[in-house]
Amino acid sequence: MQQATVRVPASTSNIGPGYDCLGVALRLYNRITVVRGKISGTFHPGIVSDAAERFFNQTRRRAFPFSCSILERIPRCRGLGSSATVRLGVLLGLNRLAGDPLDRITLFRLCAELEGHPDNSAPASFGGFTVVQSSAGVSLADGKRNACPTFQRFKVSSRLRFILLVPELEIETARARKILPSKISHVAAVENCANACAITAAFASRDYEKMRGNFSDHLHQPFRARLIQFLPAVIAAAERAGALGAFLSGSGSAIAAVALEAPGKIATAMARAANVPARTIITHADNRGAQYVAIDH
Repeated sequence: MQQATVRVPASTSNIGPGYDCLGVALRLYNRITVVRGKISGTFHPGIVSDAAERFFNQTRRRAFPFSCSILERIPRCRGLGSSATVRLGVLLGLNRLAGDPLDRITLFRLCAELEGHPDNSAPASFGGFTVVQSSAGVSLADGKRNACPTFQRFKVSSRLRFILLVPELEIETARARKILPSKISHVAAVENCANACAITAAFASRDYEKMRGNFSDHLHQPFRARLIQFLPAVIAAAERAGALGAFLSGSGSAIAAVALEAPGKIATAMARAANVPARTIITHADNRGAQYVAIDH
């Protein structure tokens, strides 16, 4: 095979209190096409070349020349997992061209290493709602790096809608992480754990109504609101309009709400509360994850 195209879903991560642990794949996609062979003038941006280097190092195979094109439908720097889709798409594309030497779990872990956190890589790889049980790429106390995250995955019902407010404002993940404090109170940590567990149980049981009132967070959202000052107002507006809850998607600037009904009303309320240039997207969860697709010529 000389060409492979991969469709990779967007993802919304953290889901409020589940910082670097929880994520959901969404029906919004990037398509990454990898073609084997040298093409004159081909230039690979760092995100592509880094993924390729990691792939060839892992497989211990001689690197072959390739070109890569990306059909982007996911806004960049909005907390919707755009970078994870590109990294995963390149890894999957190269893997197919090389004869599939790596399994999906290994490719997911390579993507998580490249991302530095696995909360987007897991849903992008496998779809649905995912709970990652360890953090990839985070230095441990003994100085080693934990590059083997494990996860659990649950399908998400089509009854659940995801409403996204996507501002024109771009937020770089590195910048959003730098403003986080090194310590929080014991009480705040306990509340975050309880809320993240309640959300996980609701997704696992599909009793989504039990998510309501459990999206409060003390780990990242209060601090990232400095970069996205309309965040509290949009969350409050979404919940008043009937959402089960709302939260900052990843590191932002997108804000996501989840609902069982009235998604249009919620989208309108979120846009009005933000009062900034933005668009809204109403979608469902993607339960398939990254998929190879036939190319439409």
